[in-house]
Amino acid sequence: MKKSVNIVGAGIAGLATAIRLAARDYRVTVFERSDAPGGKLGTIYWEGFRWDTGPSLFTLPDLVEELFVLAGSEMKTSVRYQKLEVITRYFYEDGKILNAYGEPQRFEEEAERVFGEPVGHVRKHLDHSREIYELTSELFIFSRFFRMGTFISPKFIKALLQAWKLDSMVTMHDANAKRFRSPHLVQLFDRYATYNGSDPYRAPGTLNIISHLEHNLGAFFPERGMHSLALGMKELADRMGVIFHFNQPVEKVAMNRREAKGVVVEGGIYPSELVVSDMDIFYFYRDLLEDVAFPVRQFRKERSTSALIFYWAIDGVFPGLELHNIFFSGNYREEFSCLRGKRTIHEDPTIYLFISSKMVHGDAPAGKENWYVMINVPENLGQDWDSLIALARRNILDKLRRNLGTDVEPLILKEFVADPRSIEAGTSSHRGSLYGNSSNSRIAAFSRHPNFLRKFRGLFFVGGSVHPGGGIPLCLASARIVDQQIK
Repeated sequence: MKKSVNIVGAGIAGLATAIRLAARDYRVTVFERSDAPGGKLGTIYWEGFRWDTGPSLFTLPDLVEELFVLAGSEMKTSVRYQKLEVITRYFYEDGKILNAYGEPQRFEEEAERVFGEPVGHVRKHLDHSREIYELTSELFIFSRFFRMGTFISPKFIKALLQAWKLDSMVTMHDANAKRFRSPHLVQLFDRYATYNGSDPYRAPGTLNIISHLEHNLGAFFPERGMHSLALGMKELADRMGVIFHFNQPVEKVAMNRREAKGVVVEGGIYPSELVVSDMDIFYFYRDLLEDVAFPVRQFRKERSTSALIFYWAIDGVFPGLELHNIFFSGNYREEFSCLRGKRTIHEDPTIYLFISSKMVHGDAPAGKENWYVMINVPENLGQDWDSLIALARRNILDKLRRNLGTDVEPLILKEFVADPRSIEAGTSSHRGSLYGNSSNSRIAAFSRHPNFLRKFRGLFFVGGSVHPGGGIPLCLASARIVDQQIK
């Protein structure tokens, strides 16, 4: 008889776990409180416009391809994607504009042309980021780090003997400042700390591993937009016999002497041998586990940043913009000081502008564009968000006007807004933090909640709030770890 598993949440990690376990002939049921799969990887529609609401860049596609292989299928039957020629176009306050090409040599040549950065510096930095990845990925990303065997494995010993290469004892900013002459290029590589909601002036230089994923392994984009990843994975799970219950929030996990026995939904018990949680770990403990001590120390750790996002329907087309665009703050250090020290928004925030209609033409009507305009903001600690949002909106519009030479506000046909409050309410992300705990310390990688605990039998954890962290690749990695752990 097939073993059964109930999965709480149909985010990317929950979908990946469902596929992996169904491939092993488990009877898999997924409960999702919203009406669609994907979690943060959602979508908004309005009069011919479509916006992806969450992650907007696709890296390590092999982790998704692997799911289709396990199911005896091909990813291209459900999801097709393209490698980006230009990953991001960067705009600086002094008027400089740089295209970060996906091909490392072109990127290096562009950095020399625009910033005068000597040839070899970019390549040397990317080679170093590759080395960090090769030393650490199998230990810290793709394995269940919280076990004794890790610390006596040949891979751990190899990494330990070359620990000086990991830049773990210097900040990301200091590591980058030593490698580049141009402060513009330092700022560009410092930005990768924000990919997991961290601060480059405090996070360890080990996080430079992130640039390896984009520039050495490649940055991609699905032909039908980011949400199509979730839809394609859900379709695959359907074909494998996974059962989905949408608009069905789990009320609690049924436990018997610290052993998971199923989930309670609408007062009824759905029994199973295993339970996997793909929800924010804070809310899982607070709402779904009874008679279990709340791990206070885990939630006293520093949270990652949140986001303020404006989804704008724009009446016009901007040929000078790419799929991904960054408008840098003129004072990056002060911007992060505001986020972390003052818990507020800097007057000159760095703007991320994502326009999926540049590649997915059906995402906006002809002659129009769908703008996803995001800035980093602190987690929700009860700030006066309405006032902060109004001020930030004015500052964003002013900055775009300076850089684009066009007043964008009259072109906005429709606006939707997401802020830490709505992100928390819509995705159950504690305080609206996008990536769970931050990585602003040397030990952050070792202090995330593990994917399983020996005190709980039959209970496992995946998703962005647990090991190895947030973002699509790490969420997929958490599913692989749990798959390996389940006997």
